[in-house]
Amino acid sequence: MANSASAPLRRTRATGRRSPLASVALLVIGLVATGGAYAAFTSSATAQSTASVEALVNEGEKLFIANCASCHGLSAEGTDNAPTLIGVGAASVDFQVGTGRMPMAASGPQAEVKPTQFTDEQTAAMAAYVASLAPGPAIPAAEYLTGEGDVANGAELFRINCAMCHNVAGAGGALTEGKYAPALQDIDPVHVYEAMVTGPQNMPVFSDLNITPEDKADIIAYLAYLDDNPSAGGLNLGSLGPVSEGLFVWIFVLGSIVAITVWLTARSN
Repeated sequence: MANSASAPLRRTRATGRRSPLASVALLVIGLVATGGAYAAFTSSATAQSTASVEALVNEGEKLFIANCASCHGLSAEGTDNAPTLIGVGAASVDFQVGTGRMPMAASGPQAEVKPTQFTDEQTAAMAAYVASLAPGPAIPAAEYLTGEGDVANGAELFRINCAMCHNVAGAGGALTEGKYAPALQDIDPVHVYEAMVTGPQNMPVFSDLNITPEDKADIIAYLAYLDDNPSAGGLNLGSLGPVSEGLFVWIFVLGSIVAITVWLTARSN
């Protein structure tokens, strides 16, 4: 009797159990729904991002035609007065326009730093337009611009690669034919990085194969250290090295000795 009573109970439990196929079906439905929602979201975000970039490029093209095309050509192909900008990348535009070097006030051996003529947004738009013409160096990531790198390594790299023109203290120096290496005090880190990857004026290009992004960050850290730590030896005489120091000695020290000698001689007479 006990066996006959428990048999219907077992059959009831068996018929009430969920089929394995139902679990698989629910899992498939969940994955399809999640994937569909993700695809719809990413497609919408991508479309918005693409539209935003296109609007920025279009704005940059208008600004370029109005302010730069007279020298660089309507399609940035270059003219007899200015080089082509195809392939220079966004970093070059951000450096030249962001430091006021471009547009140039007048033709000369070197574009000089001056107050900027465009807002950050306008500069970014022109940079985006030029970057859309051909691949080139991009504006560096913020992680390399903190000034918190290895100062000792940055100082060594600077002495090896930069000091022959910019001076070991970043004070700058004269070059040939009226050109010069500018001083590097209080320079925006992004412009230091962009100068290294684009090589403006007579400066060579330091690609990531020459100096890695991490090493560039160390050089920026060294320049920041120089800004925060003035000469510990007192009067630095422009940080121009033995030339200015020698002139100081000849003019002031030896001049003072001569003056004192003349005074003592005149007094004794």
